[in-house]
Amino acid sequence: MMARRALVAIAVLAAAAALLVAAEAQQAPAQQGHQTERISGSAGDVLDDDPVGRLKVFIYDLPGKYNKKLLKKDPRCLNHMFAAEIFMHRFLLSSAVRTTNPEEADWFYTPVYPTCDLTPSGLPLPFKSPRMMRSAIELIATKWPYWNRSEGADHFFVTPHDFGACFHYQEEKAIGRGILPLLQRATLVQTFGQKNHVCLKEGSITIPPFAPPQKMQNHLIPGETPRSIFVYFRGLFYDTGNDPEGGYYARGARASVWENFKNNPLFDISTDHPPTYYEDMQRSVFCLCPLGWAPWSPRLVEAVVFGCIPVIIADDIVLPFADAIPWEEIGVFVPEEDVPRLDSILTSIPTEDILRKQRLLANPSMKQAMLFPQPAQAGDAFHQILNGLARKLPHGENVFLKPGQARLNWTAGPVGDLKPW
Repeated sequence: MMARRALVAIAVLAAAAALLVAAEAQQAPAQQGHQTERISGSAGDVLDDDPVGRLKVFIYDLPGKYNKKLLKKDPRCLNHMFAAEIFMHRFLLSSAVRTTNPEEADWFYTPVYPTCDLTPSGLPLPFKSPRMMRSAIELIATKWPYWNRSEGADHFFVTPHDFGACFHYQEEKAIGRGILPLLQRATLVQTFGQKNHVCLKEGSITIPPFAPPQKMQNHLIPGETPRSIFVYFRGLFYDTGNDPEGGYYARGARASVWENFKNNPLFDISTDHPPTYYEDMQRSVFCLCPLGWAPWSPRLVEAVVFGCIPVIIADDIVLPFADAIPWEEIGVFVPEEDVPRLDSILTSIPTEDILRKQRLLANPSMKQAMLFPQPAQAGDAFHQILNGLARKLPHGENVFLKPGQARLNWTAGPVGDLKPW
């Protein structure tokens, strides 16, 4: 009965979309694609903000071993989900907010690539990252006076690990490590975001993971293509290599998706990653975005870009650019414990609500905010990061320490982190 109801819902959606396209054609013959809906309120204003002229950023000139030499050694770093650390550096070097005069800077940026140390299979090894970051901070604190006057409170770092500046891909070990002590006063630009979590620092700027814009652009299909897949997902359900006993990976949520819906005709789910992956997302009404080791994944970006309603399964997640993107209006949030009821939850959403979410997702400015294009474009993720930094200005007097005052402990943290890098 439920399956039949969902199939009827898909048919209704397809018919409604066809009527929408026809109405558009009558109202604006020169325009192509589906009708979009403006993002209302403060979120829309933030998306449209231009950060240029509102802040100045000084970029420390570090030896290549912290960034460029790492990339030269392994160019795969340009394509993985943590590549924002590289592209943010490149963007700032040519950005209008850059200043070469540190005395007029509002923010100081230390370009370190802590995730550009990959295994043969292309996975980042975070174990050296704390030592690399400590080494870079020791260098800027010795060579320039600006770190010492605030202990980094007017500095920002890009730390796009699974659990940010906790520098580990498994949650319990990341929690045990905690955020690198020397970063306690700095602002972190990080992909990780989960409320009340030791690895999310207050004042962090949560960003989307990197997804290759040009690659996605190359897989766009006509906007009027029917969305004939009800629920879509491709990815791991179990991570037997890192979680051999099962149940810890994704807190069991992905395993629950598989066990409950692997034979449900409404759910197109598999571990296979077909060459038509991007096209399939554009043919889908809902795209599952469950947590993995961390609460987020690139599926969040892909779903928004391809207009597939993201079904977010990650309790207490803090989403990227939450002050600019109306996640509650474009997505569906399902508590991890309710995964066994996914079919009834999704089939009970009214058609008019689905169509409105699709119209919001069609807004180009929202898609742009999730991407790191080359070269940068107005309103993209680079600019949203700058917007976040601008909104934290001006720095309060408490940012700057009195002579001789110190708050950070240089010898804090695991013994292994104190080794030279």
